[in-house]
Parts: sequence; structure tokens; C-alpha cells
Amino acid sequence: MYLTKEAKQEIFTKYGNNAQDSGSAESQIALLTRRISRLTDHLKVHKKDFSTQRGLYSLVGKRRRLLDYLIDRDIARYRKIIKELGIRK
Repeated sequence: MYLTKEAKQEIFTKYGNNAQDSGSAESQIALLTRRISRLTDHLKVHKKDFSTQRGLYSLVGKRRRLLDYLIDRDIARYRKIIKELGIRK
């Protein structure tokens, strides 16, 4: 299984408003970042897994769109989540 319910709630608690806040942009970005890092590690071992590579590109694009949304709405929240997750544009 990818993530347990408790692990997701931990991410939502840390980056969202509470444990059930799965809809905020910050919590979605944090969850996507975790999935992206997991798939990146998988692709380092399995270099010819092109279906996983395509899924990874899709997740990176989705995260990029959420980050762009956050830039338009609130630049302070964008800077905070970039700093906490260690990702950059």
C-alpha cells in the first residue's frame, strides 16, 4: 500500500489546517511531493519503466499547476510551502 491513513493525516496536519484538510493547496502539494520523490527513487533503479516515468511527469505537472495557483492567490503561502518542502521553481 502506498500511504496509510495515519501517514496522510500527518501530512495534512503538518501542511494543512487540520488532519482532515485534504483540499488545501499546501496539503495537496505536500502529498504530491512525497509521491514524486518515491517515484523518482523507483526510476533510479528501474530506468526503462516508461509507464512510471509518464505518471511521474503527470504528477510533476499537477504539482506545478497547484504551485502556479498558489502564486496567483497568495505569494506568502507559496514561499512558505516551497521553503518547507525544499522544492524550487
